[in-house]
Amino acid sequence: MSLDPDDPRPPYQQVSSSLRAAILTKKEGFAPGDKLPSGPELARRYTVARGTVDKALELLRSEGLIITRQGSGSFVRERTERPVGLRPHIEAAFAEPQVTLDFAGFSSETLYNAMQEPLDKIRSGRLTPESITVRLLLPDTTVPMAVPVLVDGLRDEVALRDRARNIALTNAGGIEHSVGVLAEYGLVKSVSVEVRVHKASSLFKLYILNRKEAFFGFYPLRERSLSLEGEPRTFFDVTGKDTTLFHHSAGPDDASLGSLYIQQAQLWFDSVWNTIAYERQP
Repeated sequence: MSLDPDDPRPPYQQVSSSLRAAILTKKEGFAPGDKLPSGPELARRYTVARGTVDKALELLRSEGLIITRQGSGSFVRERTERPVGLRPHIEAAFAEPQVTLDFAGFSSETLYNAMQEPLDKIRSGRLTPESITVRLLLPDTTVPMAVPVLVDGLRDEVALRDRARNIALTNAGGIEHSVGVLAEYGLVKSVSVEVRVHKASSLFKLYILNRKEAFFGFYPLRERSLSLEGEPRTFFDVTGKDTTLFHHSAGPDDASLGSLYIQQAQLWFDSVWNTIAYERQP
């Protein structure tokens, strides 16, 4: 299992990608709870140094895919019961011929960052989806919101909403551009990125990948202080980077718990999208 000499990524990233794919697809016996080969064995398998393997495993640990027990080795974590990282699942979703990504949340910053590596692989020809459809469901920041609000009296502040609007538009625009150019270059036959907004405040985030996997997490709220328009503001805000995501995947039949969760998550998203959501104003 030698590494690809044409792959520009560092060896540890190539090793982690190979192991990640084996874990996510449950190939080679890498099911939840299974033990991974030892460090020396992986080093021989990939023809790399032991330090490279250690760095690859550390990356998988940080993503919540494996856990290492002192003196026992590394094991695949039970992903349906533990928080996990979004990025490897996004990459796996882009390996499908038809890619669909539905997101509901405060802004799409995490999604934008998670999409960059698979989009790079499409540009280099290592991933070849036929179509990509992205739908972003965001709060309407042109009207008063539950958050962000000033700590003093929970009062609305236009400057805070403008700040939130700029963050949301920057990341949504980045997704629209980076996906759109794939069609312009002829790398993907069909692409679509739609953004709709609604008047409810987002206190959680939801990702649905290819109608097969869902990630859900609550936004923690915290007090922040910033200088806006030359004046200090102390306000309550959501903290997306502190959100713990929980993974749910469709099971072997429609009656399984995972399948029911995916069905209900998709039903909720579609119902909001088709009723109270509307196109954002430029």
